[in-house]
Amino acid sequence: MRDTGNGRAVKVKDKATEPKEKERSELPGVWVAYGRLLQHLRKRAGLSQQALGAAIGYSMEQVASVEQGRRPAKAAFTEAADPMLNAGGVLLVLQNDVDRAKLPQFFRNFALIEADVVSRFSYDPLLVPGLLQTEGYARAVFAGHCPPFSEEVVDQHTEGRLSRQKLLTRVPMAELSFIVSEEALRNPVGNAEVMRGQWQRLLEVGAMRNVEVQIMPPGPGFHVGLDGPFVMMETQDHNHLGYIESQEVGCVVHDPADVSAFGLRCGKLRSQALNGVESARLIERLVGET
Repeated sequence: MRDTGNGRAVKVKDKATEPKEKERSELPGVWVAYGRLLQHLRKRAGLSQQALGAAIGYSMEQVASVEQGRRPAKAAFTEAADPMLNAGGVLLVLQNDVDRAKLPQFFRNFALIEADVVSRFSYDPLLVPGLLQTEGYARAVFAGHCPPFSEEVVDQHTEGRLSRQKLLTRVPMAELSFIVSEEALRNPVGNAEVMRGQWQRLLEVGAMRNVEVQIMPPGPGFHVGLDGPFVMMETQDHNHLGYIESQEVGCVVHDPADVSAFGLRCGKLRSQALNGVESARLIERLVGET
């Protein structure tokens, strides 16, 4: 409190606490909610933070960070904590939302739609699409961000991207089609070991029954993919949506005429790209060259 000189006292905000308050206000709400629920369940079980951490293989500091919402729980943390606290699955139910909040903010609405699609098509001319990236490749992409991310944010975004890949093996299965330019495959993101692992990952995913990976070879002249990357999706209720993104600005496309145009471009690109067998052979050659 501070005396104003006229007999009235006013509350003076402690400047030292302002950054912490601002930091907390910017934390994803689901992390804070998960943390409060975890704290409630831990106290109900009569456990200290240290005791819970020791029981599930984490330090007291890590448990405290999760309870305060400063650090998102990883799936392994939740899978261990839920039965230990007799939570009945309530922590497990929140895990997908916790993971989604690790993604860049502009991308989260799209990721929520993507998680439930029945079909998805994408064209990617510059990078391997996020759903197919290895941890090493994804980490190299986020590490190259401008302005630079902290190591903690790189970790969170990488974890969020890998969590999206549950769509590849989800039941019921989604029909997934990826066209990736050959230039993207030859662009050395990370080191040679990262790229070799990424090519092998493409071969593994391309062999899945519900996934098609096609490579667009370089060539003279124009094709519709040169206008940029895009995604086309079909939702559970059979609505068709598009998505475009550039420089951390993403837009879900709802207009039927625009979505119809996306569909026409999908068909053209699939006919111009190498088929699945030819694409796998090209990727195998890349692996053999390293």
